[in-house]
Amino acid sequence: MRHSAAHVMAEAVQSIFPDAKFGIGPAIEAGFYYDFALPRSLNPDDLETIGAKMSEIIASDVPFVREEVAKEEARRLFTAQPYKLELIDEIPDEKVSLYRQGSFVDLCRGPHVSSTSEIKAFKLVSIAGAYWRGDENRPMLQRIYGVAFDTEEALTEHLEKLEEAGRRDHRKLGRELDLFSIHDEAGPGLVHWHPKGAVIRRVIEDFWKEEHIKRGYDIVYTPHIAKLDLWKTSGHWEFYHDYLYSPMKVEGQEYIIKPMNCLGHILIYKTRRHSYRELPLRYAELGTVYRYERSGVLHGLSRVRGFTQDDAHIFCRFDQLEDEVVGVLDLARFMIDTFGFTNYRVLLSTRPEKYAGSLQVWDEATETLSQALVHLGLAYKIDPGEGVFYGPKIDIKFEDAQGRAWQGPTIQVDFNLPQRFNVTYIGEDGEEHLVAMVHRTVLGSMERFLASLIEHYGGDFPVWLAPLQVMVIPVADRHLDYAHKLGAELKNDGIRVEVNARSETVNLKIRQAQLDKIPYMLVVGDREVADSTVSIRLHSGEQLASQSLDNFKKTIKMAIVDKVKDLKL
Repeated sequence: MRHSAAHVMAEAVQSIFPDAKFGIGPAIEAGFYYDFALPRSLNPDDLETIGAKMSEIIASDVPFVREEVAKEEARRLFTAQPYKLELIDEIPDEKVSLYRQGSFVDLCRGPHVSSTSEIKAFKLVSIAGAYWRGDENRPMLQRIYGVAFDTEEALTEHLEKLEEAGRRDHRKLGRELDLFSIHDEAGPGLVHWHPKGAVIRRVIEDFWKEEHIKRGYDIVYTPHIAKLDLWKTSGHWEFYHDYLYSPMKVEGQEYIIKPMNCLGHILIYKTRRHSYRELPLRYAELGTVYRYERSGVLHGLSRVRGFTQDDAHIFCRFDQLEDEVVGVLDLARFMIDTFGFTNYRVLLSTRPEKYAGSLQVWDEATETLSQALVHLGLAYKIDPGEGVFYGPKIDIKFEDAQGRAWQGPTIQVDFNLPQRFNVTYIGEDGEEHLVAMVHRTVLGSMERFLASLIEHYGGDFPVWLAPLQVMVIPVADRHLDYAHKLGAELKNDGIRVEVNARSETVNLKIRQAQLDKIPYMLVVGDREVADSTVSIRLHSGEQLASQSLDNFKKTIKMAIVDKVKDLKL
């Protein structure tokens, strides 16, 4: 039905823009889109016009008719459609299939509903730019997105979800809450963290380090650039060439900016020999890396060109591998639960078409990951062919407010790099043996994780993550001294606090604190000064009973330590 709606939309566009050039129009999750080259840029009012024309076509109850024609006949039909001609030339068969509804005909494999009247509840929702075939060197087309459902009720429910997703969009909240920015002057996909965003990131990173140290990881740091030859030896230059930045010359030697942290950890491991008794060794790093992503796929913090991975590499014996994978999964699950995520998917990604190593090694590694998932009772799905070139992986993907999945924790078994770099240990037999190597993150990149976190909470962070935890609001200037005294005491106890000393009304100050999504407001006036108390107001607007500052500090510290949304007395 959604695919058929895309064809109806194309017919509607052609009726309004007779010279339109057509790209492709597939069905997607919850809807459809179609790409067009048009004589002018579309605007939101055009969606209403196109949608109205679609409703006319749907009501006319025109059948969809499939035809097979010779490629030469298809070329004649689409003489004025260069994008269709390109697609026809790529079809290996002697004949191609077309679909007609009324006078409109399109190149298509199908299938479709039998008639336009079977297209039920739909709405056109947005316009975007899209390079033809996803290639930034090809023409930019205009893409119209629509959604379609079997019932008006289902459509209404979906549109309400889209509205909520818009309110939670991390790009919008990032601006409103002054968390981060991305500047064309510096380059697309490169994030600048503002003070408030940097606070959230620092709190997460400190928590991350503490938990890793508890679990036997050693924190390391590695350089941002390395000689190109290193990446050729690893295979990254061969397998990931399109995602790496061009080499730079340093004293006649070619270097590249690092796309991954793993090679630095291998070099650290290889600085001395290791006994089987020392393994496993776990090196962890919040390492910033850089990869080339096409501008058309960049998306706020979720898809960037420079990002910091919560990266770690485990060097272990083969008989330790399953236990190590179980340990990583347990840590990932702990992190996910602590940050309050409930909607996520677990995928086991298997061998891609282009891979390194033997089939036997791949099968053994895949089975090891599968057994670790079974051991923890985690439900998962197979993601065929989505492993990395050097090994299979487990991916945990967070779902955002629109139900879109974003990469979170990942666990990859690698037998390739130990072979290429001769990464070994001395076994019980006194001989050298290759290590089993595990690449893993438990949050993903800090940027993508923050995007998911912002949208998950809608910017209304639990107190332990909130950039500003308390705003002290004096009712009048005569209460300023008491307000500053409270602020100083809270700050001395490690609580992130500010005093709003501006000459504004109390209601305006409260409103601003609510817009800034500050968890606690302490409103102080004559009564609070006289009684040495604070009047507590939550971000939700709820008013709590007045209490002593010591009692409030006990409450907020408990909320911070326990990492809960808020605590009330």
